[in-house]
Amino acid sequence: MIRQFAIVVVTLLGVGPALAEPMSADAARRFVTGKLFAFNCFDGSRGAGRIYRDGSIIGTIQFRGEGPVRSVWMPAGTLMVKGEAVCASVKGMPFEPCFNLSKMDERSFRGSVSGLGFAYCDFTRRVNVAGTSPLPLSPEPPASDPTTVALRGAN
Repeated sequence: MIRQFAIVVVTLLGVGPALAEPMSADAARRFVTGKLFAFNCFDGSRGAGRIYRDGSIIGTIQFRGEGPVRSVWMPAGTLMVKGEAVCASVKGMPFEPCFNLSKMDERSFRGSVSGLGFAYCDFTRRVNVAGTSPLPLSPEPPASDPTTVALRGAN
């Protein structure tokens, strides 16, 4: 499952459509870090989450738009910048998927896996998720969040 989540995250940060504005790694970091985004992907996967300054991720995902919505926490260093690409390092994956971000407007961006333009996710900034308490707006992850399931080492 963590592999699928990593692929979705990488997909989210990839190459955008022709009208989108490509973002450098630094611009992407400023645009995304600590903010809540909902996402919808080409394969039907959807969810919401935050990416923190340390490269950790906290959020939810529903794979292929079916089944349960799962809480996900990925540790510091999961996402990192390599050149102008954002890459994911996930235990158990045989490669590090990388992607570029394209800003669609002031509240959204598109990402697709580098070299796989058909695989993309669209992200839209949200203020809060209905029915949940808001996470801190800090670019740092909360010390502990009992509503989040740690999936470290899960498949």
